[in-house]
Amino acid sequence: MAFKVAIVGATGAVGQELLKVLRERRFPVADLKLLASARSAGTVLEFAGQKIEVEEARPSSFAGVDIAFFSAGGSVSQQLVPAAVDRGALVIDNTSAFRMKPDVPLVVPEVNPEDCREHHGIIANPNCSTIIMAVALYPLHRLSPLRRVIVSTYQAVSGAGARAMAELVEQVKAFARGQELQASILPYAAAPKHFPIAFNLIPHIDVFQDGGYTKEEWKMVLETRKILHEPDLPITATTVRVPVLRCHSESINVETEEKLTAVRVREALAAAPGVKVADDPQNQVYPMPLELAGSDDVYVGRIREDLSHPRAVNLWVVGDQIRKGAALNAVQIAEYCAQRGWIGK
Repeated sequence: MAFKVAIVGATGAVGQELLKVLRERRFPVADLKLLASARSAGTVLEFAGQKIEVEEARPSSFAGVDIAFFSAGGSVSQQLVPAAVDRGALVIDNTSAFRMKPDVPLVVPEVNPEDCREHHGIIANPNCSTIIMAVALYPLHRLSPLRRVIVSTYQAVSGAGARAMAELVEQVKAFARGQELQASILPYAAAPKHFPIAFNLIPHIDVFQDGGYTKEEWKMVLETRKILHEPDLPITATTVRVPVLRCHSESINVETEEKLTAVRVREALAAAPGVKVADDPQNQVYPMPLELAGSDDVYVGRIREDLSHPRAVNLWVVGDQIRKGAALNAVQIAEYCAQRGWIGK
């Protein structure tokens, strides 16, 4: 069976990646509708040898659509997702608009795919950093229940969009010319002050909220609990923007109920779907973002027992946040539902 598919935010970084992933995985697309803001309407994009004109996203755009991928920002999702659902589409939403709604499944297919069954027209794609962490944590959680997670992220500028990527490149060029670095995007576009990211680290992603934590940090805490069905799991996160174009990296300390040796952890991760182990530090083999842009899997290395705790291990995790952290995860959700007849439910 082939499906009529719509992509909202088709001209953005995730929308462009969705087009690639749908084509590469040969998702059964009978018809494709590309939607974006009025500003982007009229842009022509290519899919499977066809040139398709981008239309302005309106409630009426979703008539006859089976699957609608949303990646145009939370306010757009809040406005248009109900219209898509009312017209019978399964919405896979890549924004934070619906993630923590009790009746909306929040899904990483390698972890909790069966949650898709409970959808009422919307399935939420988790935050990119959450997805990457959840894929690495779940094999350990199956070995021995998690008791605490401490994570620090090293997040690429592409997580802030194409303009942030362009600004990093321009700042590097300006530095080489001996010019002052101009900043207008990071830590986020609406922030009262902006900082250069070239040769810098910014420990501030999204707005600050309760307890001095950012919204990005709370996403990792709350979303991971929901995905794992562990509402009280202690998790603490520090999220940092780094001068890398693509691929997020994470340093994760995991405490489990029983002691897990590095050997057992390595074996479990090597056997897990969506995970590749790159862990031979003596030969300088470990995951690095420069090498992994465009990869589908989550890579794990620097696997070692925590010498300060009898039941904890350390992991270094890298994943392409535009692929697995967004577009690929969304398409995997669509594939899972299509295979089980859960589209149009």
